[in-house]
Amino acid sequence: MCQMRAEFTVRSRGSCECIRLCSATRYTFSRLDFVRFANENGELHIVHQRGSVQRSLCSEVVTQNCVVIFSKTTCPYCKMAKNVFNEIGANYKVVELDEHNDGRRLQEALAQMTGARTVPRVFINGNCIGGGSDTKQLHQQGKLVPLIEQCAPCCAASGSDGSGSGQFESAK
Repeated sequence: MCQMRAEFTVRSRGSCECIRLCSATRYTFSRLDFVRFANENGELHIVHQRGSVQRSLCSEVVTQNCVVIFSKTTCPYCKMAKNVFNEIGANYKVVELDEHNDGRRLQEALAQMTGARTVPRVFINGNCIGGGSDTKQLHQQGKLVPLIEQCAPCCAASGSDGSGSGQFESAK
């Protein structure tokens, strides 16, 4: 967190407004940067750095679901990852980037968050485990089910609708 004084221009739907700031504070929370500004009238303004809204959305989806696959509908590696979770009977949340209005920006945010731009980006219990091949390899090594069991309250054995409710039960 750092304190700063500044004057900046706010662009809002084509119009510009210059705001003289009394104080501004920059916060970093889980790789997301935002700035809280207070102007002379005491009004607060929150400004996200470029791409942080998409990172925030990705982070929110990941934290609210045990298993999340950021995917594209035509990608064979994405289908591979989904098939692995279908095979073990785990629920997962899917975000189809090619069907999402902000898909390109979400993919860029994922690249910043994970260091890889390719899809799928698979998250279990808030951690990125990699892509389709990584998911398949973890399953073949017997390491995937234990990862899912660590977040059992938010997984179910009832399909792949992405509801994130119920219990995960491993087939032993």
